[in-house]
Amino acid sequence: MASEKRLIYTGRTLFGAMPPKGQEMDDHYFGSIRQRISAYMKEVNEECWKLGIPAKTQHNEVAPAQHELAPIYAPVNIAADQNQMMMRILKKVASRHGMRCVLHEKPFAGVNGSGKHNNWSLTTDDGINLLDPGKTPHENIQFLLVLTCILKAVDEHADLLRESAADVGNDQRLGGHEAPPAVISVFLGEQLEDVLEQLVSTGTATHSKKGSKLETGVKTLPDFMKDATDRNRTSPFAFTGNKFEFRMVGSRDSISACNVVLNTITAEVFKEVCDRLEKAPDFELAVHDLIKEYATDHQKIVFNGNGYAPEWEKEAKRRGLPILPSMVDAIPALTTEKAVKLFESFDVFSRAELESRAEIKYEIYSKAINIEAKTMIDMATKQIIPAVIRYTTVLGESINTVKTAGEGLIDVSVQLDLLKKASKLLKAANSAMSKLSKLVEKTQEYAEGRDRAVFCREKVVPAMEALREPVDELEMIVDKEMWPMHLMEILYLKYNEECYNKDTVHAPLSREVFWHEYAKIPRHTSQKFHCRRQSGMNFGYVTVNGVNSNIIKGS
Repeated sequence: MASEKRLIYTGRTLFGAMPPKGQEMDDHYFGSIRQRISAYMKEVNEECWKLGIPAKTQHNEVAPAQHELAPIYAPVNIAADQNQMMMRILKKVASRHGMRCVLHEKPFAGVNGSGKHNNWSLTTDDGINLLDPGKTPHENIQFLLVLTCILKAVDEHADLLRESAADVGNDQRLGGHEAPPAVISVFLGEQLEDVLEQLVSTGTATHSKKGSKLETGVKTLPDFMKDATDRNRTSPFAFTGNKFEFRMVGSRDSISACNVVLNTITAEVFKEVCDRLEKAPDFELAVHDLIKEYATDHQKIVFNGNGYAPEWEKEAKRRGLPILPSMVDAIPALTTEKAVKLFESFDVFSRAELESRAEIKYEIYSKAINIEAKTMIDMATKQIIPAVIRYTTVLGESINTVKTAGEGLIDVSVQLDLLKKASKLLKAANSAMSKLSKLVEKTQEYAEGRDRAVFCREKVVPAMEALREPVDELEMIVDKEMWPMHLMEILYLKYNEECYNKDTVHAPLSREVFWHEYAKIPRHTSQKFHCRRQSGMNFGYVTVNGVNSNIIKGS
């Protein structure tokens, strides 16, 4: 249990060097589902069906032992409830199969984390999807008006939408070449971007791009048509055919927050449009003018490029888009005058409720970071530093023994180099651990709320990273038998041992970390939503229990 307290206390590995092979070969992503995992998924589906949750799709994701689950869309209120139940089912069924489901957004550094995709659309009470562009979107005036309304809503309240996905674990994931960046933008695809540019430049859209032929380079294969809307997995809010997909939500979070924001900010713009159109002497001309106005004024929120590119952040700053890299940076969006006016005007939240939410989120952040920092200190003090001291002692004794036996004629330069390197890193780790300890103590001097959260973000988190660096280096040189923690390498090795008897597994191999990410598709009469892990985060993580299984299950 001691060696995996990091997973038990925090849900993620606070230390751990990368093994020689990670996810770079995509062999897990494109491989078949292991029989043991398939049996687990089958029972998950059955448990979901018992509760009326129609789960349909499951497959491997990018990271080792990472998988995706996608239920059928449902009305948003129902979908949000189902989403919560599914997370509980995933954990409950995992324990029956000798595994543990870990829904942390970033359980392991170096491989993809976990999240949800929220597929959101608007439908009328008689089932008409307002986000269906049809075959000729440039002629679909209703669609163009709804689309530009949403662009305006997202542009004006990008900070609120970013805050709706703010989570301690998400800070580890967003922008990490596996999830969207922390800057809100909208992806429309080639077809709609072209229509938008026509509206901005000429005031009228006269044509729509068609899908082109996909060149496979293989003559024996039939021709495929490339979708004109395309896909962009680096975008946080992407139009995908007849819906928008919000890809920022963390794997542990409720999908309610982002849908509350999306519904409310869209309702605000719809209200503005209705007020203007109801007073317009020429309805059709007023609609045309509104579409052109919104398309022109809010074109800056549209970005179809690579969200991972370092140039994008500079470009976003130039456009005036909010850049909120952390949860602490995003929380203030809840209590701005703009946000208070928005939510109060639709009787969603009062000022007091928004301030309460902000205060609670600051407290959650501070407490989570405090637990992680204390866990790192505990592990460094009781496990890592003593292990390295034992290693350097044995190494030193070995050097003296070899020197004596060889009467000074045997070269021990390799052992000496190892001893010097280990001692240097040991000193660095101890120094970083002492600094982190002092900062954790100092945390209590700051008032609960924003001040403490900011201190944790600006001081404690960098100190945690500074401690991890020498420890991960030490893991690469210290004797494996002396190293106190389960190596991250086990994640890769044990997962590929499809059939093994957990009762005969030795203690160092007692757990297999199974990344379980998770996905879901819900929808409302006015909206459709899909929760799925972002860019390789669809199930979560499940740890396969072995010798210490009872301890893990009880954690």
